[in-house]
Amino acid sequence: MPWTAADIPDLAGKVAVVTGANGGLGFETSKALAVGGAHVVMGCRNLVKANGALDSIKQLDPSGSMEIVELDLGSLASIKEFTATSLSRHPRIDLLVNNAGLMALPERRTEDGFEMQLGVNHLGHFALTARLLPGLLGAQEARVVTVTSAVHHIGRRIDPANPNLEGNYGPWKAYGQSKLANYHFGIGLHRRFRRAGLPVASLLAHPGLSNTGLQATSSDESGGGFTQRVGVWMASAMGMTAARGALPQLRAATDPQARSGQMYAPRYMNSGDRFPGRSCAGTL
Repeated sequence: MPWTAADIPDLAGKVAVVTGANGGLGFETSKALAVGGAHVVMGCRNLVKANGALDSIKQLDPSGSMEIVELDLGSLASIKEFTATSLSRHPRIDLLVNNAGLMALPERRTEDGFEMQLGVNHLGHFALTARLLPGLLGAQEARVVTVTSAVHHIGRRIDPANPNLEGNYGPWKAYGQSKLANYHFGIGLHRRFRRAGLPVASLLAHPGLSNTGLQATSSDESGGGFTQRVGVWMASAMGMTAARGALPQLRAATDPQARSGQMYAPRYMNSGDRFPGRSCAGTL
């Protein structure tokens, strides 16, 4: 039988941190985890949208336990403040879902001078995970789930001499680089955890082609280029719902059979009614 959100085990007593929790996959992930009994820390940059998302979940399940903590993954100062606040309230963190992301945007920089997609999609989550490590180590069997994309296949390794792609920038080139970095990060984290004998699992998830609004945002901010317009059309015409697209990361985060070093994705890469896991630990 296909795995669904109904298969999520009882999460009562667990603390989950979800980035980009106010919309799309992050919203559906937060909702499912809260309905499952976890206390969800919603890391969001847009607090107006975050409060609307929290209210929507509360209407569905008034008993859901959630809180909003402001988080801008494009700011190392914001990440530091978020993690300090979260750990002061929750010394133990059972689940971290590195979900937030930007896609194929025009060239710009983060507050700290990094190329925006690399800075938010990868470096921000790298710093966040590192700063939350004390809480993850405080849990009995914590999991870190990092969301990558099939676009990581067209990504190229980061050039240490030019990580920001200065003079060689392309919206999809930068996105592919960031998603490949996510992939390497998830597997590298798995290997480091195992080597150190730590009780923390690192898994990856690919949501497939999901109609979440990410494509529309990319198109709007890029001026509606051809590839962005095609992406919007494909997502609306053929994409899975956000609730369905969130299933790979939910399964990676909650399935008792999931193991560190695995990636969960739709069976047919961008679609499918099943979301099996496969080991990626030996692929790098």
